[in-house]
Amino acid sequence: MVDAIFNIAFLAQVLRISVPYTLPALGATFSERGGVINIGLEGMLLSGAFATTAATYYANDPLIGIACGLLAGLLMGALHGVATVVLKADQIIIGIALNLFALGSTKFLCQLLFHSSSNSSRIVGIDAWSASLKNIPFVGDILENPFILFAMALAILSHYVLFKTRYGLRLRAVGEHPEAADTLGINVTQLRFSGILISGALSGLGGAWLALDQHSFTDGMTAGRGFIALAAMIVGKWKPLNATIACILFAFAESLVIQLQGGNVPVQFIQMIPYVLTMVVLVSFIGRAVPPAADGIPFEKEAS
Repeated sequence: MVDAIFNIAFLAQVLRISVPYTLPALGATFSERGGVINIGLEGMLLSGAFATTAATYYANDPLIGIACGLLAGLLMGALHGVATVVLKADQIIIGIALNLFALGSTKFLCQLLFHSSSNSSRIVGIDAWSASLKNIPFVGDILENPFILFAMALAILSHYVLFKTRYGLRLRAVGEHPEAADTLGINVTQLRFSGILISGALSGLGGAWLALDQHSFTDGMTAGRGFIALAAMIVGKWKPLNATIACILFAFAESLVIQLQGGNVPVQFIQMIPYVLTMVVLVSFIGRAVPPAADGIPFEKEAS
């Protein structure tokens, strides 16, 4: 029974499912390291998924779809940044507003473009790219999707940028003590805005993966992934590599749900496994995870 579940195919499935958790979790790390709470990940994912679906359907090119998904996430990030960083609005409320806006606008646009408020037409995926990876012995069986390699590379790159570059040092500085950073001539507003833009772009890419993997857009298809990604970022203590490991853990739980379906275990119990795991992990680690000191606190520049 155990061997039938935990095999190479299961590992490949875990990594594939982890992608739409990992990308927004990495984005949230940049946002919150700069001092901006982003609970609008769900809306950014959903917007990216719809933009990718619409662009891929009309252009019949997944590359154009991915670019449009990234752009949609970027625009959502810009909205968040203008409202919270420039206008100093409450970051939690803006995040909720973005989620609701994405939920309603994608439903409306889906009806407008595809004549259905719940489903789009089928789109082409990235099967050709995946087929080229499968020719690599053993590796192709696990890293069967180019988005998996991309997400892994981004996790390493994000860690390097945050902890090994001047930009990362300054971003962390404005998230810990923006007043001190400002006295050193660092543009706090600009850096915080850049962090939320990165968050939006990565979340848009996560939505692009969802659309291309499922070959369509479905109303509410993100299914809480943005919130789980946020939890993974917190469990990972605002560190990209740790957050990626947490995302893989949540993907493991979701993969286990898929494997257990059809057995003797009640389906209601199976479906609640990822959410129970999220709560258990948060309860276990939240007390030990210390966010950036200025996370969620608007910066008011003192008049000189």
